[in-house]
Amino acid sequence: MASYFRPFESPQPPGIRGANSKSYNMYLRLVLAVVGSIGILTLCETKLLAAPENFNPGLQPPPPKPKLKPTENTTPSTSSEALKPLGELENIQTDFRNETDNFGQQNLFIEPTAQFRLNNGNKIKFKTGINYFDQRSVKPITNIPFQLGWQGKIGEVTLQTAAGIDIFDRLTPAINFNARAETPITPTKVSPDGKLLSAVILSANLQQAPYKFNAQTLENQITAWRYGPDLYWQIDRNTSLFSSLRLGNYNDGNSEVQSFSRLERKIGQFFVAANLFTWNYADDFERKSGYFSPQDFLVYNAEAGWEGDVTKFLKCRLAANLGRQRLKGEFDNANTYQARCTVKLSPNIETDLGYNFSNVRNLDTGASAYNSNSITGQLRVKF
Repeated sequence: MASYFRPFESPQPPGIRGANSKSYNMYLRLVLAVVGSIGILTLCETKLLAAPENFNPGLQPPPPKPKLKPTENTTPSTSSEALKPLGELENIQTDFRNETDNFGQQNLFIEPTAQFRLNNGNKIKFKTGINYFDQRSVKPITNIPFQLGWQGKIGEVTLQTAAGIDIFDRLTPAINFNARAETPITPTKVSPDGKLLSAVILSANLQQAPYKFNAQTLENQITAWRYGPDLYWQIDRNTSLFSSLRLGNYNDGNSEVQSFSRLERKIGQFFVAANLFTWNYADDFERKSGYFSPQDFLVYNAEAGWEGDVTKFLKCRLAANLGRQRLKGEFDNANTYQARCTVKLSPNIETDLGYNFSNVRNLDTGASAYNSNSITGQLRVKF
């Protein structure tokens, strides 16, 4: 289903703007070469900051070793020996997603992210990539994002911020920005094996960027501010609740309110969950601006699935959601089927491949049936 989890993005560098097609094609080849070289490396799954492994003290960076004072007879170090790097490359993660639907829309995302750990424990992230948007009656659009981010802690509060520019082959560049602050509300309890036992974590989110919903939305240069809180509650070892609220203000004068809640219970390698999603816009601007903007959209479903190890190096997840959706007062079925497998290629390299099929609406198609497919992948390399 479409929601704020769908990434935002944007358009073309000043140096390319106005250049001939030959120059731009050469630029694209260079970027693709960089993206390809980064993508051959790659690491770490995209997870909630409230994921159990993030509370495992064993995964925290070790304290810096004390510096020994040189004796009087020690030969003074040269300037090159005294210089130390500010940080080190920790991992590279490349995300791939190809979304299509039965109305001729395609969104393709290939985005590698390099993460560096600084000597003080803070993290720096650099993301780039190449994205492609195609749609009937709209000329395709190619997008190259650049974003630089920082993550650190102040007391118990984890802060993340990032800013960058989106470059397009035939649109003007656009700025993107996001920020997040997260803090535990109650003491976090973790088992000796790193499993999260109990926690309540609250976060605040802010984002401004081009709305990468489809080619027409980008063609119309739609951007939006989105902001709101997330709440993660680990009720016990096997039960969790996630709830999120997003408010949005668009540059075409529209506004939205979006909410999502998920209650999940694990039973060994199996899990069951209940999901509730609502999405309401002030005005329906789908014909005007190109994006799905229902004034009253509701989806609720029950989910069941399995996740476990098939072999020592292969882990898979299968899930099915069965429920109902309401658009303009009319109800129909809302079903989603998902499959994903993770292959551990080496102690430091693993990759995911997933498939998703859904008939949850992402367009107002009237009486016509709607369905979408997505193939996702991720390559993670740890250093």
